[in-house]
Amino acid sequence: MLTRESLKFLSDFMNASSPSGFEEEAAGVFRSYVSGFCAEVRTDVLGNTMGILNPGAPLRVMLAGHYDEIGFQIVYISDEGLLYFRPNGGIDKLNVPSTEVEVLTANGRVHGVIGKKPIHLLKASERDVPPELSDMWIDIGAADRKEAESLVSIGDPVAVCPNFRMLNEHRFISKGTDDKVGAFVVAETLRELSKRKLNVAVYGVGTVQEEVGLRGAHTSCFGIDPQVGFAVDVGFATDLPDIPKKLLGEIKLGGGPELNRSCDNNPVLGRLIRQVARKHKIAYQETAAHRASGGTDTAQMQMTRAGVATALVSIPNRYMHSPVEMCDLRDVEGAVRLLVESIAALKGDESFIPGID
Repeated sequence: MLTRESLKFLSDFMNASSPSGFEEEAAGVFRSYVSGFCAEVRTDVLGNTMGILNPGAPLRVMLAGHYDEIGFQIVYISDEGLLYFRPNGGIDKLNVPSTEVEVLTANGRVHGVIGKKPIHLLKASERDVPPELSDMWIDIGAADRKEAESLVSIGDPVAVCPNFRMLNEHRFISKGTDDKVGAFVVAETLRELSKRKLNVAVYGVGTVQEEVGLRGAHTSCFGIDPQVGFAVDVGFATDLPDIPKKLLGEIKLGGGPELNRSCDNNPVLGRLIRQVARKHKIAYQETAAHRASGGTDTAQMQMTRAGVATALVSIPNRYMHSPVEMCDLRDVEGAVRLLVESIAALKGDESFIPGID
């Protein structure tokens, strides 16, 4: 299902830097790709980009995958020319030291590395305690504050350096697979649906600022006013040591996309997509999600206006919110197939009211 052009888009998209609130580069890659097969493409004032198919149909289906990634923002430049920063999104401070980063400035990228005090100089009591982000800095090689200020500015966003790589036929690593892989699924679903005769309107949205409060999904869903919404995000792969299956279930990389059964998921829509999966022999994995509600664009979409029938489709992910995450193309392709067949099966007159559907 994935073409050579699809994989080129995946590489370019993953290597685009898009820390929350500063997603223009990823938005441009997404917009350029979906413009090749959508009836209409537009970007709103927050930076959400939507590709639209069959816009005149009365039943509107929204797909959402966020293309913002966790990152940092410069808050202070020291006399030594070092850059101090704050997190944009949920940063795991254990993974931060020695990360190669790029500061996204008005004049282009400035490369640097996140530094901290060497282990040799730590007190014994400090060695087993993770350093605070306030005790780290970004070193761009500047000799002093004046040189640093000639290169970067307060407020400049910071991203992990691009690092997409295929490990083998199926598995790849990259920064920001959370959740550019979900936005990739949205784009590929649009591409496949553009070949079909549809009874519904489809709005495939690359959303912004998910990592800082699900903000892009809120405004884009309000504007689209869909009756049905699918969010595509990453989920926890539990096929690793010390990840408790008794709390999170059994989820394997390459085992198929995850279908969630939490409060954010409409039961009628959930039954429909599982029926489609069985009919088309699409492998999937069941999860109750790691909490009862919230945490993805699904929750924000569901609560928009008078309510939306929503479903979360998750791509299993290893090493979430780290500088190098891992996903499997078989799960990606499974998610695309499932969404394509589920949306193509809609007649446009369905009811998604639980209990009286």
